[in-house]
Amino acid sequence: MATTQSRTLARMMLFPSVILLLGWMIVPLCMTLYFSFVDYNLLIPGEREFVGFLNYEFFLTDPAFFESFFNTLYLVTGVLAITICGGIGLAVLLDQAIWGRNYVRIMVLAPFFVMPTVSALVWKNMLMNPVNGLFAHFALWLGLDPIDFFAQMPLFSIIIIVSWQWLPFAALILLTAIQSLDREQLEAADLDGAGPFSKFFYIVLPHLSRAVTAVILIETIFLLSIFAEILVTTSGGPGYASTNITYLIYTQSLLQFDVGGGSAGGIVAVIIANIVAIFLMRLIGKNLEG
Repeated sequence: MATTQSRTLARMMLFPSVILLLGWMIVPLCMTLYFSFVDYNLLIPGEREFVGFLNYEFFLTDPAFFESFFNTLYLVTGVLAITICGGIGLAVLLDQAIWGRNYVRIMVLAPFFVMPTVSALVWKNMLMNPVNGLFAHFALWLGLDPIDFFAQMPLFSIIIIVSWQWLPFAALILLTAIQSLDREQLEAADLDGAGPFSKFFYIVLPHLSRAVTAVILIETIFLLSIFAEILVTTSGGPGYASTNITYLIYTQSLLQFDVGGGSAGGIVAVIIANIVAIFLMRLIGKNLEG
């Protein structure tokens, strides 16, 4: 009886938070869904003509959508590849007994706590600037022509910036996973004469599989909505070379004032994000069962 009363009390205490959370999510989603079916332009706010799926048709058949869709895939895939590989390397390095290891860990984790707009400005003005940037001075010192990163390779530049931000997160999760590894396995492998590479590929990497899957899931959810780095550095250009779906929705809604088309793009982005999330959750489930 007491258990039933305590469960009822717990549910009653959680009820306001659940209602607030649902309202916070459902109300904007319903408004976006409504605007996606009307012709609503911010320059003519009084007119809202119902157009059905016409906004979706225009958004999905726009050549910019396909380019931004593939840019999103390239961005997510590139950042995941760099952060996973680099995170494993950093985790293995930080797990070693080196002098000042705690200070090195703090320095490695520091970029994750820098705001995206600040880090993008630092990379744009201090590192990748073709005139005054550090990379330009280094190229001149080598006798080479400086590279205008945001004009010649805009999407790759954004991948580098975002990877620099998310690398500490991947390294932290993977370092925690490495530290949970049973040291007796490594000692047994040493007694059997296994070398460093054999221990890494046959013991450490399999042990990191669950942590890697978790990193992929969390990063993918956030990487699908990258916006600040693109706005600060390239503004989606040149052309649509560095435009992802999130920035395309922003452009259509707030720069072209087409709220209906932008809302349709937002619903499409939500559907894509949910498909990716379901796929990754099933992948994690199979990994845990294995």
